[in-house]
Amino acid sequence: MSFTEAAQDMRDELIRLRHSLHTTPEVGLHLPRTQEKVLAALDGLPLEVTTGTALSSVTAVLRGGRPGPAVLLRGDMDALPVAERNDLPYISQLPGQMHACGHDLHTTMLAGAAHLLSARREELAGDVVFMFQPGEEGHEGAKHMIAEGVLEAAGGRPVAAYGMHVVSSMLPPGLFASRPGPIMAAADVFSVTVKGRGGHGSSPHRALDPIQAGCEMVTALQTMVTRTFDVFDPVVVTVGSFHGGSADNVIPDEARFEATVRTFSKENRVLVKRRLVEVVHGVAAAHGLHAEASFGMGYPVTVNDAGEADFAGRTADELFGAGRYFVAPQPVMGSEDFSYVLEEVPGAFVFLGACPPDLDPATAPYNHSPEALFDDGVLPDGAALYAALAHSRLS
Repeated sequence: MSFTEAAQDMRDELIRLRHSLHTTPEVGLHLPRTQEKVLAALDGLPLEVTTGTALSSVTAVLRGGRPGPAVLLRGDMDALPVAERNDLPYISQLPGQMHACGHDLHTTMLAGAAHLLSARREELAGDVVFMFQPGEEGHEGAKHMIAEGVLEAAGGRPVAAYGMHVVSSMLPPGLFASRPGPIMAAADVFSVTVKGRGGHGSSPHRALDPIQAGCEMVTALQTMVTRTFDVFDPVVVTVGSFHGGSADNVIPDEARFEATVRTFSKENRVLVKRRLVEVVHGVAAAHGLHAEASFGMGYPVTVNDAGEADFAGRTADELFGAGRYFVAPQPVMGSEDFSYVLEEVPGAFVFLGACPPDLDPATAPYNHSPEALFDDGVLPDGAALYAALAHSRLS
Protein backbone atom coordinates (compact mmCIF):
# COMPACT_ATOMS: atom_id res chain seq x y z
CA MET A 1 0.00 0.00 0.00
CA SER A 2 1.36 3.43 -0.93
CA PHE A 3 1.81 6.23 1.58
CA THR A 4 -1.07 8.16 0.01
CA GLU A 5 -3.42 5.16 0.31
CA ALA A 6 -2.33 4.40 3.87
CA ALA A 7 -2.73 8.05 4.84
CA GLN A 8 -6.24 8.17 3.39
CA ASP A 9 -7.10 5.12 5.49
CA MET A 10 -6.06 7.18 8.55
CA ARG A 11 -8.09 10.22 7.48
CA ASP A 12 -10.75 10.02 10.21
CA GLU A 13 -8.14 9.52 12.94
CA LEU A 14 -6.12 12.46 11.68
CA ILE A 15 -9.17 14.72 11.65
CA ARG A 16 -10.11 13.69 15.18
CA LEU A 17 -6.62 14.49 16.44
CA ARG A 18 -6.52 17.84 14.65
CA HIS A 19 -9.92 18.87 16.04
CA SER A 20 -8.89 17.81 19.54
CA LEU A 21 -5.74 19.93 19.30
CA HIS A 22 -7.71 22.86 17.91
CA THR A 23 -10.10 22.94 20.87
CA THR A 24 -7.26 23.30 23.41
CA PRO A 25 -4.64 25.61 21.84
CA GLU A 26 -1.66 26.51 24.00
CA VAL A 27 0.74 29.43 23.53
CA GLY A 28 4.49 29.56 24.02
CA LEU A 29 7.01 26.99 25.19
CA HIS A 30 4.88 25.15 27.74
CA LEU A 31 2.08 23.13 26.15
CA PRO A 32 1.23 20.35 28.63
CA ARG A 33 -2.13 19.37 27.13
CA THR A 34 -0.75 19.40 23.60
CA GLN A 35 2.23 17.32 24.65
CA GLU A 36 -0.10 14.83 26.34
CA LYS A 37 -2.15 14.45 23.16
CA VAL A 38 0.95 13.94 21.03
CA LEU A 39 2.28 11.28 23.39
CA ALA A 40 -1.08 9.52 23.26
CA ALA A 41 -1.07 9.66 19.44
CA LEU A 42 2.39 8.02 19.38
CA ASP A 43 1.62 5.41 22.01
CA GLY A 44 2.25 1.86 20.85
CA LEU A 45 4.59 2.79 18.01
CA PRO A 46 8.20 1.46 17.99
CA LEU A 47 9.66 4.84 18.89
CA GLU A 48 12.27 6.08 21.34
CA VAL A 49 10.41 9.01 22.91
CA THR A 50 11.86 11.78 25.06
CA THR A 51 10.35 15.03 26.32
CA GLY A 52 11.95 18.41 26.81
CA THR A 53 13.20 20.02 30.01
CA ALA A 54 12.93 23.74 29.26
CA LEU A 55 9.86 23.32 27.06
CA SER A 56 7.03 20.84 26.40
CA SER A 57 8.70 19.28 23.38
CA VAL A 58 8.46 15.69 22.17
CA THR A 59 11.30 14.00 20.30
CA ALA A 60 10.67 10.53 18.87
CA VAL A 61 13.24 8.39 17.06
CA LEU A 62 12.28 5.56 14.72
CA ARG A 63 15.13 3.10 14.13
CA GLY A 64 15.16 1.71 10.60
CA GLY A 65 15.61 -1.94 9.72
CA ARG A 66 19.09 -1.31 8.37
CA PRO A 67 21.91 1.00 9.53
CA GLY A 68 22.22 4.39 7.93
CA PRO A 69 21.99 8.13 8.54
CA ALA A 70 19.16 10.04 10.18
CA VAL A 71 16.53 12.32 8.69
CA LEU A 72 14.60 14.87 10.76
CA LEU A 73 10.93 15.79 10.29
CA ARG A 74 9.60 18.79 12.21
CA GLY A 75 6.11 19.90 13.18
CA ASP A 76 5.40 22.89 15.44
CA MET A 77 2.67 22.64 18.07
CA ASP A 78 2.00 26.09 19.57
CA ALA A 79 -0.93 28.42 19.01
CA LEU A 80 -1.34 32.21 19.02
CA PRO A 81 -2.81 34.70 21.54
CA VAL A 82 -5.75 35.32 19.20
CA ALA A 83 -9.48 35.15 20.04
CA GLU A 84 -11.08 32.86 17.48
CA ARG A 85 -14.02 34.19 15.46
CA ASN A 86 -15.29 31.12 13.63
CA ASP A 87 -18.43 29.03 13.75
CA LEU A 88 -16.96 25.54 14.12
CA PRO A 89 -18.03 22.54 16.19
CA TYR A 90 -14.41 22.29 17.38
CA ILE A 91 -13.75 25.99 18.05
CA SER A 92 -11.10 26.91 20.63
CA GLN A 93 -12.30 26.39 24.19
CA LEU A 94 -9.59 28.61 25.66
CA PRO A 95 -10.41 32.35 25.56
CA GLY A 96 -7.86 34.44 23.71
CA GLN A 97 -5.95 31.48 22.27
CA MET A 98 -6.31 29.97 18.80
CA HIS A 99 -4.55 27.73 16.32
CA ALA A 100 -4.70 30.58 13.81
CA CYS A 101 -1.51 29.51 12.02
CA GLY A 102 -2.33 25.85 11.39
CA HIS A 103 0.17 24.31 13.78
CA ASP A 104 -2.52 21.86 14.85
CA LEU A 105 -2.40 20.52 11.29
CA HIS A 106 1.40 20.29 11.36
CA THR A 107 1.35 18.31 14.60
CA THR A 108 -1.33 15.98 13.27
CA MET A 109 0.46 15.38 9.96
CA LEU A 110 3.74 14.61 11.73
CA ALA A 111 2.00 12.14 14.06
CA GLY A 112 0.43 10.57 10.98
CA ALA A 113 3.86 10.26 9.36
CA ALA A 114 5.14 8.49 12.46
CA HIS A 115 2.42 5.86 12.01
CA LEU A 116 3.08 5.53 8.28
CA LEU A 117 6.83 5.10 8.68
CA SER A 118 6.55 2.78 11.69
CA ALA A 119 4.57 0.39 9.51
CA ARG A 120 7.47 0.32 7.02
CA ARG A 121 10.44 0.68 9.34
CA GLU A 122 12.18 -2.41 7.97
CA GLU A 123 12.54 -0.64 4.63
CA LEU A 124 14.48 2.25 6.14
CA ALA A 125 18.27 2.35 5.87
CA GLY A 126 18.63 4.76 8.76
CA ASP A 127 16.62 6.53 11.41
CA VAL A 128 13.89 9.17 11.48
CA VAL A 129 13.72 11.90 14.12
CA PHE A 130 10.24 13.35 14.70
CA MET A 131 10.58 16.85 16.16
CA PHE A 132 7.37 18.05 17.84
CA GLN A 133 8.22 21.63 18.71
CA PRO A 134 6.57 24.24 20.96
CA GLY A 135 7.25 27.95 20.84
CA GLU A 136 7.59 28.70 17.12
CA GLU A 137 5.56 31.89 17.41
CA GLY A 138 8.31 34.16 18.66
CA HIS A 139 9.69 31.95 21.45
CA GLU A 140 12.61 30.30 19.60
CA GLY A 141 11.36 26.81 20.34
CA ALA A 142 13.58 25.27 17.66
CA LYS A 143 16.62 26.94 19.19
CA HIS A 144 15.70 25.50 22.61
CA MET A 145 15.23 22.00 21.19
CA ILE A 146 18.59 22.20 19.41
CA ALA A 147 20.20 23.19 22.72
CA GLU A 148 18.55 20.18 24.36
CA GLY A 149 19.97 17.84 21.72
CA VAL A 150 17.26 17.18 19.14
CA LEU A 151 19.86 17.11 16.36
CA GLU A 152 21.78 14.37 18.18
CA ALA A 153 18.69 12.37 19.20
CA ALA A 154 19.43 9.51 16.77
CA GLY A 155 23.11 9.36 17.73
CA GLY A 156 24.45 11.46 14.87
CA ARG A 157 23.36 14.63 13.17
CA PRO A 158 20.67 14.25 10.50
CA VAL A 159 21.77 14.42 6.89
CA ALA A 160 18.57 16.24 5.98
CA ALA A 161 15.67 18.03 7.69
CA TYR A 162 12.20 18.81 6.37
CA GLY A 163 9.47 21.08 7.67
CA MET A 164 6.04 21.91 6.34
CA HIS A 165 3.62 24.81 6.79
CA VAL A 166 -0.02 25.08 5.79
CA VAL A 167 -1.48 28.34 4.52
CA SER A 168 -5.14 29.29 4.80
CA SER A 169 -4.96 31.47 1.68
CA MET A 170 -2.68 32.18 -1.30
CA LEU A 171 -2.55 28.52 -2.41
CA PRO A 172 -5.44 26.26 -3.41
CA PRO A 173 -5.94 23.22 -1.14
CA GLY A 174 -3.52 20.37 -1.69
CA LEU A 175 -0.94 22.35 -3.67
CA PHE A 176 2.65 22.15 -2.40
CA ALA A 177 5.18 24.93 -3.00
CA SER A 178 8.81 25.56 -2.16
CA ARG A 179 11.96 26.98 -3.72
CA PRO A 180 15.75 26.71 -3.44
CA GLY A 181 17.57 29.33 -1.38
CA PRO A 182 15.80 31.86 0.84
CA ILE A 183 12.15 30.98 1.35
CA MET A 184 11.28 33.09 4.42
CA ALA A 185 12.72 36.30 5.79
CA ALA A 186 14.72 37.20 8.85
CA ALA A 187 12.54 39.14 11.30
CA ASP A 188 14.02 41.69 13.69
CA VAL A 189 12.56 44.43 15.90
CA PHE A 190 13.62 48.08 15.83
CA SER A 191 12.60 50.13 18.89
CA VAL A 192 12.94 53.89 19.27
CA THR A 193 12.29 56.31 22.12
CA VAL A 194 12.30 59.97 21.09
CA LYS A 195 13.14 62.22 24.04
CA GLY A 196 12.11 65.87 23.85
CA ARG A 197 10.84 68.57 26.20
CA GLY A 198 7.20 68.80 27.08
CA GLY A 199 5.08 71.90 26.89
CA HIS A 200 1.74 73.45 26.08
CA GLY A 201 0.16 72.60 22.73
CA SER A 202 -0.51 76.27 22.08
CA SER A 203 3.20 77.12 22.22
CA PRO A 204 5.14 74.39 20.40
CA HIS A 205 8.12 76.73 19.92
CA ARG A 206 8.72 76.58 23.69
CA ALA A 207 8.99 72.78 23.67
CA LEU A 208 10.88 70.06 21.81
CA ASP A 209 8.11 68.00 20.24
CA PRO A 210 8.99 64.25 20.14
CA ILE A 211 5.81 63.35 18.24
CA GLN A 212 6.61 65.59 15.29
CA ALA A 213 10.18 64.30 15.16
CA GLY A 214 9.01 60.71 15.54
CA CYS A 215 6.57 61.06 12.64
CA GLU A 216 9.36 62.43 10.47
CA MET A 217 11.51 59.45 11.46
CA VAL A 218 8.81 57.01 10.35
CA THR A 219 8.58 58.51 6.88
CA ALA A 220 12.36 58.95 6.61
CA LEU A 221 12.86 55.26 7.33
CA GLN A 222 10.71 54.33 4.34
CA THR A 223 12.67 56.67 2.07
CA MET A 224 15.93 55.24 3.39
CA VAL A 225 14.83 51.70 2.46
CA THR A 226 13.94 52.60 -1.12
CA ARG A 227 17.15 54.59 -1.63
CA THR A 228 19.57 52.15 0.04
CA PHE A 229 18.48 48.62 -0.85
CA ASP A 230 18.17 46.77 -4.14
CA VAL A 231 14.56 45.76 -4.81
CA PHE A 232 15.85 42.34 -5.91
CA ASP A 233 17.25 41.76 -2.40
CA PRO A 234 14.26 43.26 -0.61
CA VAL A 235 14.07 44.90 2.78
CA VAL A 236 10.78 45.73 4.51
CA VAL A 237 10.49 48.10 7.48
CA THR A 238 7.00 48.47 8.92
CA VAL A 239 6.23 50.63 11.95
CA GLY A 240 3.42 48.82 13.70
CA SER A 241 3.33 50.67 17.02
CA PHE A 242 3.53 54.42 17.80
CA HIS A 243 2.74 55.89 21.22
CA GLY A 244 3.05 59.43 22.51
CA GLY A 245 1.12 61.96 24.50
CA SER A 246 -1.94 61.89 26.70
CA ALA A 247 -3.99 64.97 25.74
CA ASP A 248 -4.68 67.10 22.66
CA ASN A 249 -3.15 70.26 24.13
CA VAL A 250 -0.05 68.74 25.78
CA ILE A 251 3.30 68.21 24.09
CA PRO A 252 4.79 65.13 25.83
CA ASP A 253 8.36 64.59 26.93
CA GLU A 254 8.76 61.49 24.79
CA ALA A 255 7.26 59.29 22.10
CA ARG A 256 7.95 55.66 21.26
CA PHE A 257 7.59 53.49 18.18
CA GLU A 258 8.49 49.97 17.10
CA ALA A 259 9.02 48.44 13.68
CA THR A 260 9.41 44.96 12.26
CA VAL A 261 12.38 44.62 9.92
CA ARG A 262 12.44 41.87 7.26
CA THR A 263 15.52 40.92 5.21
CA PHE A 264 16.68 38.02 3.04
CA SER A 265 20.48 38.35 3.13
CA LYS A 266 23.05 38.54 5.91
CA GLU A 267 24.57 41.63 4.29
CA ASN A 268 21.33 43.57 4.27
CA ARG A 269 20.48 42.42 7.77
CA VAL A 270 23.69 44.07 9.03
CA LEU A 271 23.40 47.16 6.84
CA VAL A 272 19.76 47.94 7.64
CA LYS A 273 20.50 47.87 11.36
CA ARG A 274 23.20 50.53 10.91
CA ARG A 275 21.15 52.68 8.56
CA LEU A 276 18.02 52.65 10.75
CA VAL A 277 19.99 53.95 13.70
CA GLU A 278 21.72 56.59 11.56
CA VAL A 279 18.41 57.91 10.23
CA VAL A 280 16.78 58.11 13.65
CA HIS A 281 19.76 59.87 15.24
CA GLY A 282 20.08 62.25 12.27
CA VAL A 283 16.44 63.31 12.38
CA ALA A 284 16.61 63.72 16.15
CA ALA A 285 19.68 65.93 15.86
CA ALA A 286 18.00 68.05 13.19
CA HIS A 287 15.15 68.76 15.63
CA GLY A 288 17.43 69.43 18.58
CA LEU A 289 16.33 66.47 20.65
CA HIS A 290 17.59 62.98 21.46
CA ALA A 291 16.60 59.49 20.36
CA GLU A 292 17.44 56.11 21.88
CA ALA A 293 17.34 53.24 19.39
CA SER A 294 17.71 49.49 19.93
CA PHE A 295 17.66 46.54 17.54
CA GLY A 296 16.41 43.14 18.68
CA MET A 297 17.60 40.24 16.54
CA GLY A 298 14.84 37.74 15.78
CA TYR A 299 14.65 34.67 13.56
CA PRO A 300 17.28 34.39 10.81
CA VAL A 301 16.53 33.88 7.13
CA THR A 302 15.03 30.47 6.35
CA VAL A 303 17.24 29.07 3.59
CA ASN A 304 16.44 25.88 1.69
CA ASP A 305 19.29 23.75 0.43
CA ALA A 306 18.96 23.74 -3.37
CA GLY A 307 19.38 19.97 -3.67
CA GLU A 308 16.94 19.22 -0.86
CA ALA A 309 14.34 21.62 -2.26
CA ASP A 310 14.61 19.87 -5.63
CA PHE A 311 14.34 16.50 -3.89
CA ALA A 312 11.20 17.62 -2.06
CA GLY A 313 9.62 18.69 -5.34
CA ARG A 314 10.50 15.43 -7.09
CA THR A 315 9.16 13.42 -4.14
CA ALA A 316 5.86 15.32 -4.25
CA ASP A 317 5.57 14.74 -8.01
CA GLU A 318 6.24 11.01 -7.60
CA LEU A 319 3.75 10.76 -4.75
CA PHE A 320 0.84 12.81 -6.11
CA GLY A 321 1.53 13.20 -9.81
CA ALA A 322 2.46 16.25 -11.84
CA GLY A 323 0.72 19.52 -11.03
CA ARG A 324 0.60 19.24 -7.23
CA TYR A 325 3.97 20.93 -6.63
CA PHE A 326 5.36 24.15 -8.01
CA VAL A 327 8.52 26.16 -7.50
CA ALA A 328 7.63 29.45 -5.80
CA PRO A 329 8.95 32.38 -7.85
CA GLN A 330 9.85 34.41 -4.77
CA PRO A 331 10.23 33.95 -1.01
CA VAL A 332 7.68 34.94 1.63
CA MET A 333 8.21 37.90 3.97
CA GLY A 334 7.05 35.91 6.99
CA SER A 335 9.63 34.33 9.30
CA GLU A 336 10.15 30.84 10.72
CA ASP A 337 12.26 29.40 13.50
CA PHE A 338 12.86 26.24 11.42
CA SER A 339 15.59 28.56 10.12
CA TYR A 340 17.67 27.53 13.14
CA VAL A 341 17.49 23.88 12.05
CA LEU A 342 18.37 24.73 8.45
CA GLU A 343 21.42 26.66 9.67
CA GLU A 344 22.70 23.37 11.07
CA VAL A 345 21.34 20.75 8.64
CA PRO A 346 20.64 20.92 4.90
CA GLY A 347 16.94 20.61 4.23
CA ALA A 348 13.79 22.11 2.82
CA PHE A 349 10.73 23.94 4.07
CA VAL A 350 7.55 23.32 2.07
CA PHE A 351 4.22 25.16 2.01
CA LEU A 352 0.92 23.31 1.65
CA GLY A 353 -2.27 25.04 0.57
CA ALA A 354 -5.05 24.38 3.09
CA CYS A 355 -7.64 26.94 2.03
CA PRO A 356 -11.14 25.42 2.35
CA PRO A 357 -12.47 24.52 -1.10
CA ASP A 358 -15.49 26.81 -0.74
CA LEU A 359 -13.27 29.89 -0.24
CA ASP A 360 -11.18 31.83 -2.72
CA PRO A 361 -7.45 31.60 -1.81
CA ALA A 362 -6.99 35.17 -3.05
CA THR A 363 -9.43 36.60 -0.49
CA ALA A 364 -9.62 33.98 2.29
CA PRO A 365 -8.47 35.10 5.78
CA TYR A 366 -4.70 34.69 6.03
CA ASN A 367 -2.74 32.80 8.70
CA HIS A 368 -2.90 34.56 12.11
CA SER A 369 -6.38 35.95 11.39
CA PRO A 370 -9.03 35.21 14.05
CA GLU A 371 -11.14 33.98 11.12
CA ALA A 372 -8.48 31.75 9.52
CA LEU A 373 -9.86 28.39 8.38
CA PHE A 374 -7.94 25.29 7.28
CA ASP A 375 -9.14 22.34 5.22
CA ASP A 376 -8.97 18.98 7.02
CA GLY A 377 -8.75 17.32 3.62
CA VAL A 378 -5.04 18.13 3.33
CA LEU A 379 -4.08 16.18 6.47
CA PRO A 380 -3.50 12.81 4.71
CA ASP A 381 -1.46 14.45 1.96
CA GLY A 382 0.75 16.29 4.43
CA ALA A 383 1.33 13.11 6.45
CA ALA A 384 2.11 11.18 3.27
CA LEU A 385 4.65 13.74 2.05
CA TYR A 386 6.41 13.86 5.42
CA ALA A 387 6.68 10.06 5.34
CA ALA A 388 7.75 9.88 1.70
CA LEU A 389 10.49 12.46 2.20
CA ALA A 390 12.07 10.42 4.99
CA HIS A 391 11.48 7.07 3.28
CA SER A 392 12.94 8.17 -0.06
CA ARG A 393 15.91 9.90 1.59
CA LEU A 394 16.75 6.70 3.49
CA SER A 395 16.11 4.22 0.68
